[in-house]
Amino acid sequence: MIDLAINAERLLARIREFGQIGRDRDGKLVRLAGSDADKAGRDTLVAWLREAGLEAAVDRVGNIFGIWKNADNAGEAPVLLGSHIDTVIDAGIYDGCYGVLSGLEVIETLKAAGFASARPIAVAAFTNEEGVRYAPDMMGSLVYAGGLTVEDALAAVGTDGTVLGAELERIGYAGSEEPGFLTPHAYLELHIEQGPVLEREGVSVGVVENLQGISWQRITVEGVANHAGTTPMSMRKDAGHAAARVITFLRDRARNANTPTVATVGCMSFEPNGINVIPSRATFTVDLRNPDEQRLQAEEAALAGYLRELAAAEDVTISVERLVRTEPVTFDGTIVALIEDAARERGLAAKRMTSGAGHDAQMIARIAPSAMIFVPSIGGISHNPRERTHNADLIAGANILLDVVTRLAANTTCKVPSSGIQRGRA
Repeated sequence: MIDLAINAERLLARIREFGQIGRDRDGKLVRLAGSDADKAGRDTLVAWLREAGLEAAVDRVGNIFGIWKNADNAGEAPVLLGSHIDTVIDAGIYDGCYGVLSGLEVIETLKAAGFASARPIAVAAFTNEEGVRYAPDMMGSLVYAGGLTVEDALAAVGTDGTVLGAELERIGYAGSEEPGFLTPHAYLELHIEQGPVLEREGVSVGVVENLQGISWQRITVEGVANHAGTTPMSMRKDAGHAAARVITFLRDRARNANTPTVATVGCMSFEPNGINVIPSRATFTVDLRNPDEQRLQAEEAALAGYLRELAAAEDVTISVERLVRTEPVTFDGTIVALIEDAARERGLAAKRMTSGAGHDAQMIARIAPSAMIFVPSIGGISHNPRERTHNADLIAGANILLDVVTRLAANTTCKVPSSGIQRGRA
C-alpha cells in the first residue's frame, strides 16, 4: 500500500458547498429525487466528475457514475464506491453525499499520486435512495442489482402525482446505459452512522459487518364510529384503542426480547378523526427490523398472531398490507477485515457493528462483495438539520476508504470471495 492521504480541505469544502444545493425559502435542505433541486445537485456532481478527468455515465434509472479507467485495465471489473445525493425533507448535509464525495476524493487522490490501478475505479450516486418522493427507497441500487425492473421504477408515481421516468427526462437524467452495465469487483460505501453507538463508545470507525432485515407493513383496523359520550366502554368497537394496543404490544415485545429487534409505529391516522367520535378506522404503519432472518420472521409471525387475537377480543376487523420486505445482509468478510486493518494501521479505534438503517450497499451486495464504513454522528442525529460529524472523523473515514480501495485495486490477483453475497427479492 502506498502512503497517501486525501485532500481534506477539498473534501470538506465540497461537502459544505453541496449542502447548500436545494435550500428552500426557509433555508431547509430538500433535494428529493427527480426534483429541480436534485437536478442542481446532479449537475454539480457531474461537473466535478468531469473536472477530475473521469468518464461520466448515466443509466436509464438516473444512476450517475464517474469512471476512472485506462487501456490497460479497462477489461477488468471495477472497484465501485458510492452512495446517494437525494435527501429527506429538512435534511442534514452528510447523509449519502459524504460517501459520494469521498469516493470522488479517493479517485482524485489516487490519480494525482500516479497510482497504477490494475482495475477501473468508479464512484456512483444512486437514484432515490431515500424514497421520500417515490417508492421503494434504495430504488436506483435495487434496479442496478436486478431486484426491480427499469420499467417498474420509471413508472413509479410520486407523492405529488409525478412519474419518475418523466421527471428524469425533464431534468435531463434519463440516461442511456442499462442498469448493471458495470459489474463491480467489489463495492464500498462510506456513510455517517446515523446512530449514537460510535460516539457513545469513543470509537472512530464503524466496520459494518451486516445490515438489518426490514419489514414494513400497513395495518388497518375497522371498528364502528359512535358517540364518545353515550356509548358504554364495554359496547365499543374502538379502532383507535385496538391500534394503541398494537403499539404497546410491539414496544413491550421488543424491549423484553433478548434480541436486537426494533419496532416502530411511525404513521397513524384515525377516521372520522373527531374529538367526540369513537374511531371507526385506524390506519398505521409498522417497521420491524432484525439482523437475523429467522428472528425477523418470528417477529412478523408474533405480530400476525397478536392481530388475530386482538380482532377477536376487540370485535374489530384487521387487515395487513406488506409495503417493503428486505432480508438481512451479511457483508463480505474479506473486505470487512481490510477495513479493520486499515483502521488499525491509521491508529484508529474500530468496532464491528450492524447497520440499523437501509443503504444502497445492501442492494449491491446481491451482485458483488460489499461492505460499509461508518463514522460517528454527533448525538446520533440524522435526517435532521442538526446532523453533524466532526471534521476529523470525516477525514479519517475518507482515508480508510482510500486505503481499502488501494488494496482492492492494486492488482487483479486480489480476489474477493463471493461467499458473502446476498441474493433474493427485496
